[in-house]
Amino acid sequence: MAKRQSLLPTDALPTPQQRLTLFETARRLFRWDGYDEIGIDHFARPGDGLARALSEGRLRRNFQGYTDDGATALVGLGASSISRFPQGYAQNASATSAYIRDVREGRFATARGHSFSQEDLWRGRIIEQLMCEFRCDAQEITALGARPEWVSGVLSGLAATFDGVVRLTDTGLDIPPRSRPLTRVIARGVDAYDLSKAGHSPAF
Repeated sequence: MAKRQSLLPTDALPTPQQRLTLFETARRLFRWDGYDEIGIDHFARPGDGLARALSEGRLRRNFQGYTDDGATALVGLGASSISRFPQGYAQNASATSAYIRDVREGRFATARGHSFSQEDLWRGRIIEQLMCEFRCDAQEITALGARPEWVSGVLSGLAATFDGVVRLTDTGLDIPPRSRPLTRVIARGVDAYDLSKAGHSPAF
């Protein structure tokens, strides 16, 4: 995404399998040292706010990772930072010079944004459930206003795409422990938007 990244020799980077092995080694060390696993890539001492939020069903995920903060708005400060509001996302100008100019001239530095549709909110909550709890509670999504048949269709489609990796349950969908290293990829399957041209590194 940035020109300076071309300085990194691609063949020196770990392969997906090596990355998984490195993570598994770190995971075992954290667990050995008494840490609780939080979602897909966080660890916390028992009694920490994140550990309590997980056990109480209050764990959330935002741009910074997992959090026990239930705030509905996250304000991003600085060039290219992203804010999340109940209505949608807003991203500041990517160039530092443009961001500083807008701020100095008393203008919002927002360069682009996305307004949430109702379906965006439903899909977002499914993704958050998968990332935080490794499951989706269909009843919670219908309580947000989604039709049961819509929820069933999304989860059935996910189960078909990841056959043998996830499982449908009486309450929704579950990611079994052996499949949890693939959670980010599975959750991406719920996203209605094409991320293939976003330029980010692969999830796995």
